Amino acid sequence: MSQNQDSLEQDLEPASSPQDPKNADNGQVQANIDTLPSIEEQLRQTELLAAEHHDAWLRAKAETENVRRRAQEDISKAAKFAIEKFANELLVVKDSLEQTLAVEGASLEAIREGADLTLKNLAKAFEKSGLQDINPLGEKFDPHKHQAISAVPSDQPANTVVQVFQKGYALEGRVLRPALVAVAQSA
Repeated sequence: MSQNQDSLEQDLEPASSPQDPKNADNGQVQANIDTLPSIEEQLRQTELLAAEHHDAWLRAKAETENVRRRAQEDISKAAKFAIEKFANELLVVKDSLEQTLAVEGASLEAIREGADLTLKNLAKAFEKSGLQDINPLGEKFDPHKHQAISAVPSDQPANTVVQVFQKGYALEGRVLRPALVAVAQSA
C-alpha cells in the first residue's frame, strides 16, 4: 500500500512548483498586478483631474464674462461722454455770449466785437473737435458734400459752385450737413 499512497500523494501535488520555469511568468504577472494602482484609485485620480479641469473652465468662463461686462460698460461710457470734449469747448463760447449781452447800454461796435470774439471761440471749438466747414464756392460740384438747390446761368464751367446759401459741415471727414449751393448751368 505504500506504493499506492506515494502514487496518490504525487497525484495530489501541483503539476509544477514555483521554481518551475512555466510558473515564472505567472509570478511576474502577479507582481505587476500588485504594483499597478487599483481601479478605484485610478477612478479617484481621474475624478480629481476632471474636477480640477471643470474648476479651471468655470474660472475662465467667469473671467470672460467679466471682460465682456467691462467692455460693455466702457462702450456705454464712451457713448455717453463722447461729447464731453466738445461741450467743454462750447462753454467758452457761451461765456463769451453772456459777457457780450451783460454789458448795459453797449454800443453797436461793442456788440459787434463781442459777437466776433464769440465766433472766433466757436471756430476754435470746432477745430479742436475735428469739425470743418464745407464752403465750396468756385469748386466743382460734389454730390457727397454739396446739395444743389438751383442751377444758374454763369460764365464759369458747368457744375461749378457759383453761390453758397448755407455752409456744410464735416466731422473728421464725414459729412454732417451738405452745403446748400447753386451751380453753373451748362451753356
